[in-house]
Amino acid sequence: MTYFNQVFAIAGKDLRSELRTKEALNASLSFAVVILLLFSFVVDPDSEMLEQMSGGLLWMVFAFSGVLILNRGFARELPNDCLDALIASPIPGSALFFGKAIANFALIAIIEAICFPVFGILYNLTWTAQLPVLVAVSALATWAMATLGTMFGALTVNMQLRELMLPMLIYPMLIPALMSAMQLTTLLVAGQAIDSEHVIWLRVLIAFDIIFTSLAAVLVETVLVG
Repeated sequence: MTYFNQVFAIAGKDLRSELRTKEALNASLSFAVVILLLFSFVVDPDSEMLEQMSGGLLWMVFAFSGVLILNRGFARELPNDCLDALIASPIPGSALFFGKAIANFALIAIIEAICFPVFGILYNLTWTAQLPVLVAVSALATWAMATLGTMFGALTVNMQLRELMLPMLIYPMLIPALMSAMQLTTLLVAGQAIDSEHVIWLRVLIAFDIIFTSLAAVLVETVLVG
């Protein structure tokens, strides 16, 4: 089995497992929709404040609801010592990491794909004017969440308070990526193109993904075995 076959085998296994039970997916989606609904009662849809806070609101929702999915990445392997079997298998640690990161990315992307239309309906906002660029920015920010979340999920999987520890570890590290995503999403939801003033945020987001994906691929073997 080639390296990429191993990666996609792990990703497919995780996706099938989650889509059968929908345990984390339902919890994450319910949380995200409830937060959007609650804020819709507070924010005036016609106010300028909504345009200024749209990116912040969306990525706050995605960050908090996404952790519910990220917590399950390695935790679902704990029953019957499945995680020990995966670590002892001939699959490289980086293949295991990328497989789980891709599965987490896909599950968080499902939440985002549902929440964007819900956001548009609840806040009476047209958000599709810059849709292709918005999708690209969301994909970059979601990969940042999936990468860090998968890495720290491996680090905290054997801790009793992993549901508490993972958010405490991941949120401070995610600040540059979330700030970039918020700035760019606010601009794109308002229908504006990314200009020279905001292109720095796109560069930060791309650099963040490259740096932390590389570090995670190198260090994951130590984290899993150590």
